Amino acid sequence: MLSTLFADSFVIIFVITVVLAALDFWVVKNVSGRILVGLRWWNEINEQGESIWRFECLDHESLARINQKDSWLFWWTLYLNAVAWTIFGIFSLVRLEVDYLLVVGVCLSLAIANIIGFTKCRKGMRFRRFRFIVILVGR
Repeated sequence: MLSTLFADSFVIIFVITVVLAALDFWVVKNVSGRILVGLRWWNEINEQGESIWRFECLDHESLARINQKDSWLFWWTLYLNAVAWTIFGIFSLVRLEVDYLLVVGVCLSLAIANIIGFTKCRKGMRFRRFRFIVILVGR
């Protein structure tokens, strides 16, 4: 991958890439999603070990003020991020650099988690016209 231009050690490349991907995940989930599309999601585990998804949306008036170009940019980059990591994974397979598949796997899983969270949140938003928190319980 391109990271070998900057460092020779796989461990350094892995740590830096995963830390940057985790920061990107957090910023998209907690900052960009709120500002650009008015959505926020998180997942909790309750005392019984069940996964609880929580979704939050701005009220109808605030959603009307969101710029459609910003929303479009958010959704496209959300999906293109996963596509880019998939392409990096294919290149790693072709070049037989199996170590880098671990990096791709971590980054792709973070990208897919954001896609799933925001897609579920957007689907729930279509049926509500106010600030809400939807709880889905599942194992």
